[in-house]
Amino acid sequence: MNRFTRKDVEVIKEESGYQGFFRINRFTLRHRLFRGGWSEPMVRELFQRGSATCVLPYDPVLDEVVLIEQFRIGCVGADAPWLLELVAGINEAGEEPETVARREALEEADLELGTLEPVAKYWASPGGSDEQVQIFCGQVNAKGVDGIFGLAEEHEDIRVQAVNVQTAFEWVASGRINNAATIIALQWLQLHRDQLRARWLNPSREE
Repeated sequence: MNRFTRKDVEVIKEESGYQGFFRINRFTLRHRLFRGGWSEPMVRELFQRGSATCVLPYDPVLDEVVLIEQFRIGCVGADAPWLLELVAGINEAGEEPETVARREALEEADLELGTLEPVAKYWASPGGSDEQVQIFCGQVNAKGVDGIFGLAEEHEDIRVQAVNVQTAFEWVASGRINNAATIIALQWLQLHRDQLRARWLNPSREE
């Protein structure tokens, strides 16, 4: 089986298509083919968003997760363009995902995270975007969590709520939670919840 690498892609030309809050570049390129040889040159636009970090705050004692709700421009054509989501932020140059997770938890939900458990790292929409997303599950105390947070200079208006895990799982099943990172994180928690609670509630048993 062929195992292609970045050496099997030739970028002939790269041009700036748009520069605003995000960036779109236009590539002329070709790549090796599974049947052998090279493709014809093609033009592709790439939405260059960079890497992002998301975190699902989870309280193993109360068995609750903390979710945020905010307006999203990508859903402006929907009946209600406000989504239930994970805490999330874009990684700055040279910034570690763990640092982003802790910073955004404070900014978006006034939460201090304890242990961080890696969940997944994936390409968000590789057909047209370079965005990679790193998801964590973060240990928190969810008692009394509630309120409106976010940075005014970033036009953030974020509602925070603690939700029983079974309710959150039902929201995934019913489609009320309908964005990829949150679905991935909650389905991961469904699979690993018992082991995670055992480790976080009894840290002395960890080897």
